[in-house]
Amino acid sequence: MAEKQNQPKEGHQGLEGSEYKPGKTEWPEVVGLASEEAENKIKREAAAGTTIHVVPSNSFVTTDFRMDRVRIFIDSSAKVVKTPRIG
Repeated sequence: MAEKQNQPKEGHQGLEGSEYKPGKTEWPEVVGLASEEAENKIKREAAAGTTIHVVPSNSFVTTDFRMDRVRIFIDSSAKVVKTPRIG
């Protein structure tokens, strides 16, 4: 019986037992956009169940990694200043 190697898995168990399916993990194209516009784009492209947090760029945040979270870091004029990514 031949083994399948280097085959992408259809999904794996993620946080809280939910199944995670790989997809887009970062959005460099939204840097410089207004936070609402960036949030709407990410909502359309992220996996279902992903939560989006908009936070000031100088905020303290937890360092835990979550496959169901995207943080959008903004400046004082609500423009995205850092590439939003899963985590």
